[in-house]
Amino acid sequence: MTTLTKIGNSQGIRIPKPLIQQAHLENVNLELEVLENGLLIKPMHDTSRDTWKENIEKVLSKNKNASDDGVLEDFLNDNDLEDWQW
Repeated sequence: MTTLTKIGNSQGIRIPKPLIQQAHLENVNLELEVLENGLLIKPMHDTSRDTWKENIEKVLSKNKNASDDGVLEDFLNDNDLEDWQW
């Protein structure tokens, strides 16, 4: 159990080291999520660019033969510009 402590214009809590280690929160960026009855603190997933290439290759291979009917046509269709005053 702990209480909020004033830190400048904010407030914080002290988390015992064993809890930090058990929750894998040591030396990582933290993600905070507001829940209905509290606050969830969890390690942030790696969002670095290190895995972009693998992720893109995975998405491309998964959707290799998929088609996206209409979306590209909608972007390229400039018929609505005929009445535009340039």
